[in-house]
Amino acid sequence: MIKKLLLLFIVGSAPVVLGQKPSASPTPPVDEDVVKITTSLIQVDVTVTDSRGRIITDLKREELEIYENGKKQPISNFSFVSNVRERVEQPVKVEKNAPVIPTAPIKQENVRRTVALVVDDLTLSFESTYYVRRALKKFVDEQMQEGDLVAIIRAGAGIGALQQFTSDKRMLYAAIEKVRWNPNGAGGIGAFAPLEAKPPTEPTPEPEAGERTPEGQQREFNDFRTNYFVTGTLGAVNYVVRGMSELPGRKSIMLLSDGFRLFNRDATGTVEASRIMASLRTLIDQANRSSVVIYTLDPRGLQVTGLTAADNTSGRSPEEIRQAESDRANDLRETQDGLVYLARQTGGFAVINNNDLAGGIRRVLDDQSYYLVAYEPEDETFDPKVRRFNRLDIKVLRKGARVRYRSGFFGVSDENVAKTPDANRGNLVYALTSPFAVNEIAVRLNSLFGVQKDQTGYVRSLLHVSAKDISFTDTADGKKVATFEVLAVGFGDNGVAVDQVAKSYTMTLSKERYEQFLERGFVYDLAFPVKKPGAYQLRIALKDTVTNKIGSANQYVDVPNLKKKRLTLSGLAIENLSEAAYEKRVANNGEPVAGDSEPLIDTALRQFKSGSIVNFGLTVHNFKLPTGLTSKVTLYKDGKVAFTGDEKPLTFAAVDGAMPFMSSLRLASQMELGEYALQVDITDANAKGKYRTATQFIQFEIVE
Repeated sequence: MIKKLLLLFIVGSAPVVLGQKPSASPTPPVDEDVVKITTSLIQVDVTVTDSRGRIITDLKREELEIYENGKKQPISNFSFVSNVRERVEQPVKVEKNAPVIPTAPIKQENVRRTVALVVDDLTLSFESTYYVRRALKKFVDEQMQEGDLVAIIRAGAGIGALQQFTSDKRMLYAAIEKVRWNPNGAGGIGAFAPLEAKPPTEPTPEPEAGERTPEGQQREFNDFRTNYFVTGTLGAVNYVVRGMSELPGRKSIMLLSDGFRLFNRDATGTVEASRIMASLRTLIDQANRSSVVIYTLDPRGLQVTGLTAADNTSGRSPEEIRQAESDRANDLRETQDGLVYLARQTGGFAVINNNDLAGGIRRVLDDQSYYLVAYEPEDETFDPKVRRFNRLDIKVLRKGARVRYRSGFFGVSDENVAKTPDANRGNLVYALTSPFAVNEIAVRLNSLFGVQKDQTGYVRSLLHVSAKDISFTDTADGKKVATFEVLAVGFGDNGVAVDQVAKSYTMTLSKERYEQFLERGFVYDLAFPVKKPGAYQLRIALKDTVTNKIGSANQYVDVPNLKKKRLTLSGLAIENLSEAAYEKRVANNGEPVAGDSEPLIDTALRQFKSGSIVNFGLTVHNFKLPTGLTSKVTLYKDGKVAFTGDEKPLTFAAVDGAMPFMSSLRLASQMELGEYALQVDITDANAKGKYRTATQFIQFEIVE
């Protein structure tokens, strides 16, 4: 049915959309690397606050001292970087079940903050998971700002770090929906397991020194199991850090976790470093080299370590009850020590013993200004014979000031860290995983969800390619030939690839066709398989095999569950008509006139001029009989309503259980340039509850 919509539009009434003349807005500069570890320069970021935790902005060079391995270093560079932004509006309250308006992909030069919220679902308790979901929802609803590049990543869900960073709230909401308690993880129902009744037993003698008691063996096994999960979480965070190393802006990770121990007791009661210390050291060094600050947040909040109503103390002596309470207090303190240590070693802070988890996230977002401090290292810092850790200590001489900084680095310079020169040049996989489009070849993507006759879903992706950016060679008979590779990947909500299509093409054009392609470009049409419903990122990269130039684009697609028989809409197809072409079609009784439009190019490119007419359409599925369908059209600019149409009944005839919807908009002659989002709401009066209305969007751009 999508194909039919692309080939046929019936021009109806064309309401006028008012607009304003375009206005320019400044673009912030790209941030330079924060941390540099080279043989000629050591540069680190330092956060200085007052006693109330507020950033100090007027510190002078002579008020700060930096020490490497206990030796004071002369400061060669000192500057303050502010990421404070004015809040011009209060957060808009988001209505429940309201559709999320799509926004244009963020450009690399516009990124101000890069934030990864890593959910430690391998150790979170059932209660903590609830608080985490609520805080994440509040963050996306109210705290996320323009210029934020964000990823919500579950440690136990498989890792696809880079491709999860986005400014599209729809993708973030889809990730939040997948945050659930893991019954197979290390987390229980609550922060502490309730005491169970203890059957009466004969008194047992006190264990001898060094004896492996049954209780000690059980504790040792539990610690081993927990450390296994914690090591997995730290490995996931390390992977995210590596992915963030090349991203712009102030980079930070928020680890939402019930904590982990730095030290364990074996079955004899002997204290020893836990098995996760090696993973921690590697993670801290990688974070410090990648300019990533790690903040840790404990969703358990304030906890009562004494007896509660859930505890059954039957069969326990007063000494055993006191010991159980002491064990709870120690467990809380020791697991929080791990969170505090990781945050401090990377220049962040830990949010613990606080019931306001959303407030803790807000504190982290406000903590994005810092000082850049640099010094010239000595030769022994990078002694090739010994790979040792160089400890950094920073002191602030101002009274009452508090300082946070990175703990240090291993004695290997960034130049000697294994890297492949120009590793990303011509790399299709990198182009697909990067959160930013690669623009060596100008491409634009539009992926449309559709339903086949057997009621299975599919996604049809239309990629518009600028032929001017492709290298063509001449043949003996005067034709033009170009070869290119295409790689398309569908990523799930956790950033892991679920399916892919890879093909190579040779395109041979006549001289006339070549001239047409140079003027309007061409469309690569790909039907992508969808095996199950859910939220997907469809990403396509195209490479010119002669020049190795790449163009890439991505789009969020929500594939509904058709088996639930809820009102469902296909993707929106769109075409553009000039005023003259519109008049010809009206004179032809609404039937298309040869050459009056190019629906495939229009739907893929979605770039129109003011004063033209835009036709759009979709297909409605799973509606109730007899039909009581109505439609409403809304146009948005920068998230604000630019036009709202009246609610109208659908009068089209259903074909094979599906009903087409088509309508038109006349764009005003002075419309403001930029990105727009067109929303179509279809309501079924015969359906019930929140599923009475289905919504579909398409984005387009007004150009000169």
